[in-house]
Amino acid sequence: MATITEKIAALRDDEPYYSFEFFPPKTDSGVQNLIARLRRMAQLSPLFVNITWGAGGSTSAKSLDLAKLCHSELKLATCLHLTCTNMAKEVIDEALRDAKAAGIRNILALRGDPPRGDEYWTPPDSQEFMHAVDLVKYIRQSYGDYFCVGVAAYPEGYADGSNPEAQDFLLDLPYLAEKTAAGADFIMTQLFFDTDRFIEFEKKLRDHKSGLFKSIPIIPGLLPINTYQSFIRTAKLSHAHIPEAILEKLNAIPNADDEQVKQMGVEILVEMISRIYSETEHRVRGFHFYTLNLERTTAMILDRSNVVHAPTRIPAEAAKPVAGTQSIDSVIADVKGLEVSEKAAPSMTTEASWDDFPNGRWGDPRSPAYGEIDGYGITLHVPALKALELWGEPKSTDDISKLFISYITGTLPVLPWSEEEGLSAETKLIESELVRLNKLGYWTVASQPSINGLRSDDPVFGWGPHNGYIFQKALIEFFLPQSTWLQLKRRLQTSDSISYYACNAKNDFLSNMTASDVNAVTWGVFPNREVVQPTIIEEQSFKAWSEEAFGIWREWQRLYPKSSDSWKLLDTIHDSYFLVSIVHHDYVNEKALWDFLLQI
Repeated sequence: MATITEKIAALRDDEPYYSFEFFPPKTDSGVQNLIARLRRMAQLSPLFVNITWGAGGSTSAKSLDLAKLCHSELKLATCLHLTCTNMAKEVIDEALRDAKAAGIRNILALRGDPPRGDEYWTPPDSQEFMHAVDLVKYIRQSYGDYFCVGVAAYPEGYADGSNPEAQDFLLDLPYLAEKTAAGADFIMTQLFFDTDRFIEFEKKLRDHKSGLFKSIPIIPGLLPINTYQSFIRTAKLSHAHIPEAILEKLNAIPNADDEQVKQMGVEILVEMISRIYSETEHRVRGFHFYTLNLERTTAMILDRSNVVHAPTRIPAEAAKPVAGTQSIDSVIADVKGLEVSEKAAPSMTTEASWDDFPNGRWGDPRSPAYGEIDGYGITLHVPALKALELWGEPKSTDDISKLFISYITGTLPVLPWSEEEGLSAETKLIESELVRLNKLGYWTVASQPSINGLRSDDPVFGWGPHNGYIFQKALIEFFLPQSTWLQLKRRLQTSDSISYYACNAKNDFLSNMTASDVNAVTWGVFPNREVVQPTIIEEQSFKAWSEEAFGIWREWQRLYPKSSDSWKLLDTIHDSYFLVSIVHHDYVNEKALWDFLLQI
């Protein structure tokens, strides 16, 4: 199969093209359903697709399997991401060998961001791959011209999170020039929303005195806007500037109505594409969509754009999601022969809601978008120096409790398990209960109060279309010592109104539910629609989250010298605590869960 640059060269000089990016979901069912989605999106005829590679190679097997499927079964030109941060040479060699053996000829060579800033990053002992340029050189030395190699660029300047104000593209330009000179065939940008900055960036590259960027394909990375919260969150994580005009358009939508936000997001992206194509005089004619494994918004953009217009439509009788948890390897072996279990597969309405209310650990674990990858893997979300400033040097469990209470009461902006967005407004309604629980050593990392039939335009709880009604069950999730957990477990077993999951770092798992049980904890009833339940809790997603949740204790521990009091404390907590998730089914009684817990 032709490489990306060969496929570009085969187009007319001004002919636009587009590409899609996908990531391996965290759950097996999410992977299976992504396969069905890939088969549909392949009908939109992208020039190529990208498959991401988790931090430190954490998704390497799934990434390569998805790439094989796209290349061999769907006949799509496929580009495999490859990072070299903290990666052993043997892992990189294996990935390149496997890619070549599968016939994959495109690699996006990335350094991979340090988890929390350079001061927290320990390069591999060999220090052979310190930067993306080292990976580009190695690929060229080892494989010659077999691979078409892409590199990343940052139209607004690279930022590691420690000092976003220091972002400056001109500071990054020498590094981009070095990567390009080492053998890059195309450039793909980080996502952005400021069209003016990208156009300026492209012009400066084309005019660069080296001449390196005169004709190399420069492909802008675009993020379709699916929901207001995910848009704000992703822009913040990527340090992407949001122009005031875009914010004004989105903020003018009442209650950030999901459907209106999606429609406005489509208009914003269509306008960005049109301006870039026109104002670069067609020098930029390729557009890369960071789909986040979602299809609806991307398809809408292609349908409405006069620049990148899809030659085909997703058929109404689209393939249903693939049920079950069989390995992806077996799916790749015979993807065209997959059979769907009607009983086990989600309904088409459920599948559609994956795009309406996507992503996040509280989403549907069967969704292809479940477990959105932000490129960092397990992270504290703040640079190491700032983390030390915020959390100090805890030496006792009382110190940990005080940090959790400070976060709940708003005097601490972030905890290791949260992002710098603050608690949601609904948490204020149960603040006193959460403070009391944390004083007792129940360190809460997630919670929500129960509500019974509030309007969908409620300023605190509202979501979804207008004229609907919202419901939710009270839930809570916390860490607690094993001895306290054993006492709590005995009490939980006396109630038939409570469902729970519990797990420790050794993967000792307990629950009063079966593996197939699913708890809907948020749902809405709207005109002319079936009941929508965007938030469910079940075993598969809890296990995926618990692994990450305990990993965060280890990340926090790494801030301190080994064998220091803080290091020892966090080590003990990691090894001896349980993570517990509880749902109370009496959503009519708003005090039910809190009375149960505080009476223990």
